[in-house]
Amino acid sequence: MANFDDLAGLFAIGNLENQINFQPHPRINRQRFCDAFEISDAAFIKNFRLSKDLAKKLIKELDPYLKPQMRSSDLDSTTKVLIALDFYATGCYQTPVGNSKFFAVSQPSVSRCLEEVTSALNNENFFFKWVKFPSNIKELRKVRSEFYMATGFQGCIGCIDCTHVAIVPPSKDPLNTNPEYIYVNRKGYHSINICDVNLKIMNVNALFPGSTNDAYIWSNSNVQPVVKELYNNGHKGYFLLGDSGYPLRPWLLTPINNPITEAEKYYNTKHMSTRSLIERCNGVLKMRFRCLLKHRFLHYHPKKATQIINACTILHNMCIIYNIPLPTGDDLVETDMGIFQQHFPNVIQHKEHDLIQGKHVRSAVINYMYRNR
Repeated sequence: MANFDDLAGLFAIGNLENQINFQPHPRINRQRFCDAFEISDAAFIKNFRLSKDLAKKLIKELDPYLKPQMRSSDLDSTTKVLIALDFYATGCYQTPVGNSKFFAVSQPSVSRCLEEVTSALNNENFFFKWVKFPSNIKELRKVRSEFYMATGFQGCIGCIDCTHVAIVPPSKDPLNTNPEYIYVNRKGYHSINICDVNLKIMNVNALFPGSTNDAYIWSNSNVQPVVKELYNNGHKGYFLLGDSGYPLRPWLLTPINNPITEAEKYYNTKHMSTRSLIERCNGVLKMRFRCLLKHRFLHYHPKKATQIINACTILHNMCIIYNIPLPTGDDLVETDMGIFQQHFPNVIQHKEHDLIQGKHVRSAVINYMYRNR
């Protein structure tokens, strides 16, 4: 028969194993876990990307769009929003989020929270409050003035570019609207962003798979007809900046492929330095909300992936507006995501008149900038 010391040793070993293998039950008393709002400000931003005050503001604004707490066991709005923010910020799978030091919920509960909060953020009334292109001349003039003061690029009202978000391969069902074969490497999801000089995203279009041509996405965006109509109505001093993947237009200026004169070289340099804002913007967006990084992979249907991209865009803009810093130690990431971009013949018919007018506008901008450098 084992003596008392042997039994005590076995008990200690068993107790240690129980601690190592412990997994919190979803119905455990949540008061035993850390209150997220009691940690330091820096720690809160690192975990949730928003400041405490901004998180409380978000919770208050989202509350009308979330399901009310009907039973004591139901999660409240604060828990739902913080769980979603934790996922957006880290890109971790749902089980680690549910078992974090802040929450003790099951994976299905995390999934429901993410679905509910993401849908709320995508509500039309909420989305367009935080992501909106200038709607009148006064707002356009303000954005244009800010660009000029910061970059010296007269007439610019925004920078445009596409970026990829990695997703798992969609279904190969040929009846799908977007079948599996049109996604770049079966992983890429295309998003077009337009930002202002402060890196705030004024427009996002995340409806297209990764193989889609950049110019095609632009031609199907909501902003393209707005800036075109602006020009046709006589407001000719407003344009966006895009790279060579976009068609040159009076309302969308691109770099010169083979600059010859000093003025053309100067224009290309200014164009590149100004347009780098959108590249930085995409980098900040993905570094702040790491669920969008290529090695995270959004394990969702393309439609849900679109909603998550939109949700992160809203939160990004909130952080920009309220000057929330990036978490300490986070560096910007490469924005092309390392995903191979298939090139297809440009499906857009270049209108000769618009192209000629675009060259005239670009030439005038080149001369003006070089004279006033």
